[in-house]
Amino acid sequence: MKQSRLIGLLCLLFLFALPLSVRAEDSLRISSTIGPVDAGILPLLATTFTQETGIAVAMEKAGTGATLKKAESGTFDLVMVHARKLEDAFVAAGFGIDRRDVMYNDFVILGPENDPAGIRGMKSAAQSFAAIAKAGKPFISRGDNSGTHVKEMEIWQASGITPSGPWYEVYADGAKGNKATTLYVNERQAYTLMDRATWLTLKDKVSITPLVENDPIMLNLIAIIRVNPERFPGVHKDAALKFADWLVGDEAQTLIRDFGKEKFGQPLFFPNSDSWKAKHGN
Repeated sequence: MKQSRLIGLLCLLFLFALPLSVRAEDSLRISSTIGPVDAGILPLLATTFTQETGIAVAMEKAGTGATLKKAESGTFDLVMVHARKLEDAFVAAGFGIDRRDVMYNDFVILGPENDPAGIRGMKSAAQSFAAIAKAGKPFISRGDNSGTHVKEMEIWQASGITPSGPWYEVYADGAKGNKATTLYVNERQAYTLMDRATWLTLKDKVSITPLVENDPIMLNLIAIIRVNPERFPGVHKDAALKFADWLVGDEAQTLIRDFGKEKFGQPLFFPNSDSWKAKHGN
C-alpha cells in the first residue's frame, strides 16, 4: 500500500475513532498542526499509543493559529503546534498547560531550479528574502497565521522588509496546508518558505527545490500543550497526560527518529524531548 494511502486511512481511522459511548478516560482528542498529520508521524504515534493503552485517539488538523483557536473552546484535550509566540500566548491566557518539546525539523526556501532571484546557496534566510523582494520575483505565502506563516513573517521582519506588491501573493487556499501550498508554488514556479518534510514527501512530484537552508532562524520546533483542565473541567486530562508522558519517552522518540529513513534516506523529524536530549544529546 502506498504511504499516502496508508496515511489517509490512518487519519480516517482516528478522526472517527470516538463514538459517544467511549468513556472520556479511554479517549483523547488532539488538534494538530497539519504537517505531522500529512507526513504520517502523528497517525503512527497515535496508532501505537492506542495499541499499547487502549485509549482511542481522534485528531483534527489545521494551521497552528487555527489549532490553538479551536482549543480555546475546551473541545480538545491536547494540541500539537509549532509557533512558539502563539504557544506562549495560549498558555499565558490560561488555555493550556505543560508545554513540552517533542520533535523538530527545519524550513527551507524553495524556488525554481533556474533561480531567477539568484538566492541559491545564500546562508541567510533574511538576505534571501530581501533578494527575492528586490528582484520582484514571485513569492507565495500561506497567509493563514499557521506556524509556517508565522515563521515566514519572522524572517521578513529580520530582513527589514514588509512584503507587498504584485510579486507577493497570499495563496487563497493556504489554510489547506503545506502540501497544497507546495503544489501551488510549483505550478507558479515561485519561491516560498516550506518545511523540509513536506518537500521530501513531494520532491518526486515537483521541480522546485531547496535553494537556501540551514539558517538557524529556520529551525522548526514542534511541541505539545495540554488543554487546561482547571479552565475546562470536561477535558480528558488523564488521557492527555498519559499521551504527553508517552510521547516524550524513549519509545515514541525512537519512532520519530526512524520515521522516513527507509523511504526518503533521511528522517522527516528528529526527537527533541528533554528526556531524550538528556540521554542522547541534541
